[in-house]
Amino acid sequence: MTATAMPMPMPTPTAEHRISQSSLRLSLAPPDSSPALLDGAWWPRSRDLSAELPALTAALDPRWGRITRVALNPTHWPATPRKVPVAGRVLHVGWFKDEQDPHKLLLLSYRIGRWDLLVIPPGTPEATAAWLMAAAADPLRTGTASELMAEAARRQRSAAADRDQEAVWDAEGGHGPPAAIPRPGTPLVPLRPEGG
Repeated sequence: MTATAMPMPMPTPTAEHRISQSSLRLSLAPPDSSPALLDGAWWPRSRDLSAELPALTAALDPRWGRITRVALNPTHWPATPRKVPVAGRVLHVGWFKDEQDPHKLLLLSYRIGRWDLLVIPPGTPEATAAWLMAAAADPLRTGTASELMAEAARRQRSAAADRDQEAVWDAEGGHGPPAAIPRPGTPLVPLRPEGG
């Protein structure tokens, strides 16, 4: 019997293929760091779990072992499927409204353990997301996911207030403090003392 190689039809793109691992926005604490409240941050491009989770687990499986379950708070997710197909297997998704931080994703590996990631909202400005990713991956930081989000919001408000003040300053001709205005009758140029 002989084997003949036949061209295989190209598979139809699925949610798993739509978001590539190279476009994944993920920041993780160093692997040898001490346990912290968060193991890093994930900045998904959408709130579609079926489209986003396959790339996330593909990136994490080699590092953390096969991710088998995900738990989340459904507050910020419009749809929370119970199962998501991932690399030829099924990832089980659970949700806990009151028990879990709404800005955190819990990942479970059957053999190795659990990890907590801050979930940065997809529409977050790049500078704020960069700060959040660095803060969540800092092994010395002790804030929860919601505390980091609140701190980021404060930082955004402060930066906006600074920009507003600068705009007002510029609009009013802000070229630095005004030079001292001499009183009437005072010479503009100091006189040299006589005989000097």
